Amino acid sequence: QVQLVESGGELVQPGGRLTLSCAASGGAFGLYAMAWFRQAPGKEREFVAAITLKGGAPYYQGSLKGRFIIARDSATNTVNLQMDSLRPEDTAVYYCAATPGHAASVVVTDYNYWGQGTQVTVSS
Repeated sequence: QVQLVESGGELVQPGGRLTLSCAASGGAFGLYAMAWFRQAPGKEREFVAAITLKGGAPYYQGSLKGRFIIARDSATNTVNLQMDSLRPEDTAVYYCAATPGHAASVVVTDYNYWGQGTQVTVSS
């Protein structure tokens, strides 16, 4: 069973850059597809980005493509989310998630394991 711990969330100004990190432990990292989701106050959790267990074919929520980049590092068992040109509407708690198998899903309920979340606030 894999445990996930996110870090890197903080207050950042609009237009800024932030990189979130998710450290995985307790399981074979290479057996899981990984994803990031986010949840803003009063809203449902939404898909941000996902990457397959081999690190190929990352994909993104349509409106985020070009600003966010997901990448995984098998040497350190981490998955990172680089976020550029941040906007106030990107403010949310960001969650790392894992699901066993090759395919990475955009559906919240397809993920078995979740981190505790890290707060990202975009504000001047």
